[in-house]
Amino acid sequence: MELGSAWYPEHWPEERWPEDVRLMREAGMTVSRIAEFAWSTMEPRDGVFEFGWLERAIDLLAENGLRAVLGTPTAAPPAWLTQAHPETLAMEPNGRRAQHGNRCHYCVNSPRYHEFCYRIADEMGRRFGTHPNVMGWQIDNEYNRVCYCDVCAGRFREFLRERYGSLEELNSRWSTAYWSQTYTDWDQIPMPVGGHNPGLMLEMKRFVTDSYRRFQKLQISALRQYVPADRWITHNFMGWFDGFDHYELARDLDLASWDCYVGTGHHDYLGIGATHDLTRGFKRRGFWLMETQPGSVNWSRINNVLDRGEVRAMAWTAVAHGAEAVLYWQWRSAPGGQEQYHGTVVGQDGEPRPLYEEIQQIGRDFAAASQVLDGSEVKANAAILNSYGDRWSIHWQRHHAEFDYVVHAGAYYRPLASRNIPVDIISSEEELSGYKLVVAPCLLMLSSAEVANLVRYVEGGGHLVLTIRSGMKDEWNALLPSKQPGPLTVLTGARAEEFYALDEPVPVEGEGPLSFHGTSAIWAERLMPIDEGTQVLARFGKCNGWLDGRPAITMRTHGMGRAYYVGAWLDDASQRALMQWVATEAGVAPLMDSPDGVEVARRVRPGGDEVYVVVNHTPNPAVLSLPWSAVDQLTGAAASGSLQLEAYGVAVLVKQ
Repeated sequence: MELGSAWYPEHWPEERWPEDVRLMREAGMTVSRIAEFAWSTMEPRDGVFEFGWLERAIDLLAENGLRAVLGTPTAAPPAWLTQAHPETLAMEPNGRRAQHGNRCHYCVNSPRYHEFCYRIADEMGRRFGTHPNVMGWQIDNEYNRVCYCDVCAGRFREFLRERYGSLEELNSRWSTAYWSQTYTDWDQIPMPVGGHNPGLMLEMKRFVTDSYRRFQKLQISALRQYVPADRWITHNFMGWFDGFDHYELARDLDLASWDCYVGTGHHDYLGIGATHDLTRGFKRRGFWLMETQPGSVNWSRINNVLDRGEVRAMAWTAVAHGAEAVLYWQWRSAPGGQEQYHGTVVGQDGEPRPLYEEIQQIGRDFAAASQVLDGSEVKANAAILNSYGDRWSIHWQRHHAEFDYVVHAGAYYRPLASRNIPVDIISSEEELSGYKLVVAPCLLMLSSAEVANLVRYVEGGGHLVLTIRSGMKDEWNALLPSKQPGPLTVLTGARAEEFYALDEPVPVEGEGPLSFHGTSAIWAERLMPIDEGTQVLARFGKCNGWLDGRPAITMRTHGMGRAYYVGAWLDDASQRALMQWVATEAGVAPLMDSPDGVEVARRVRPGGDEVYVVVNHTPNPAVLSLPWSAVDQLTGAAASGSLQLEAYGVAVLVKQ
């Protein structure tokens, strides 16, 4: 386990550095991320490189037992570059160039910018690639901008030509006869701004993904000339950010990482836990929490400080879900710059802030538990499928202002996670063997490969849950010539006769093995069984006449498995009842029962030994009943029968 922070030695006189690093060491930190915004310090003038200061900083860290993660500084090009080459600045949809002085204000497809990015990455790799104290590398920082310049427009059309081969194929896939959109020349195709043809909008997102992937691979290729294979390369993603397909960008990385912030309010361990699981799913392995807030941020509506003890609980939630490192942003408050009020570990006066003691506790925790956690993994029997294409398509045409893809997926995640059932969140294209239960929320667009994968999974004995808005479109974002769930009807034995955006909730009644009296809000689908083996599990109550008495949830056995089709967006209590029953039917059991707000997670060591991470996410003491005797690795105390947890308390348990 690694603990650290983002440190910017270029902000401070060099005589201050030893004190900073001493405080890091005394906090129990083992790693520092540096240089990801230091381009103007590393290359103050075109072609003039000054790395001596950075090498001294890395060596100072090494002398104090801390290793370094180096970031390529391409998210913040220096002013001399953008002044001499204004074409490297991104262009906004309104035709104006981005202004220098923010970050990520570059054109991701600019050939000239590529030259400068390759050069700085090459020079950094040449100087530090084999440095024994550089453990890993971060490419750029939080990709997020879309450029609309002529270079990008031309590259977009090349991208479309490569994908479709001919305008005839493109026009056919996009139904461009609609509104006389038919294209007779590639140069007629625009970069969409606002609402546009669904096929065009989907390809624009795919193009943005492809652009950042090529930009990222450019820098990886520069570094890998010098960086040994045992040093990883990552990028810090932003959770559920939907600007591109994260699975595609993660393909070229050795390690996934992300930046976790609460903003206003407090740590929602179920919501943030889902984002940890999402990030773990990018590479199907442990990840790094490259940035997280030390108390508060500066950019939210209300920048409140987290409760005392909450930062520690938040760190351990990350570990429970597969984090191998927790790094705080940032170490010290800079006197200037756009983030003066952001939470830090050390204040602008150089003195530790009150949170420092809590981070020291995390440092002691990690030192005590690292040995038993080393090499361990999160292993789950349940998975939720995620598709960026489906999310994009739905959010462009929500049909109900409150229809949110991530919130809907969370409605299936939370009932499982709150019962301490581990869940993987993975790409809808992943192999599913090994999972007892798979939930595919809003699997809107279906490729033949996805259909074959799901059919194979159910026939092999898996339990599959399909939800609303499934199987409506093909992979080009065009409506299928069949009703929902399209080719997956072979599994469900039922199809949706009609879908309804709801202006008010409608009643839903469970029947047969399901017993609940609930409602469906936002969305409902009138299901019709078409196979005698299809069982109705719930029906809509009297409401708008169209849904009255019609099936809302069905179930059907197919091969050795089972498919559930949920045509309702249920209230929380009904959703819990549904998922508890489905999980039981699928043979997916909780790790153990716990009081509300107390999380129990499990990591499995290479030899099969289990380590349980227990976190009390409430500001009140709690008692957890234990089904076995254990030792808490954080305190060395034995626990049998029950475990006492203080407010925001943590325990790391190994069975005796």
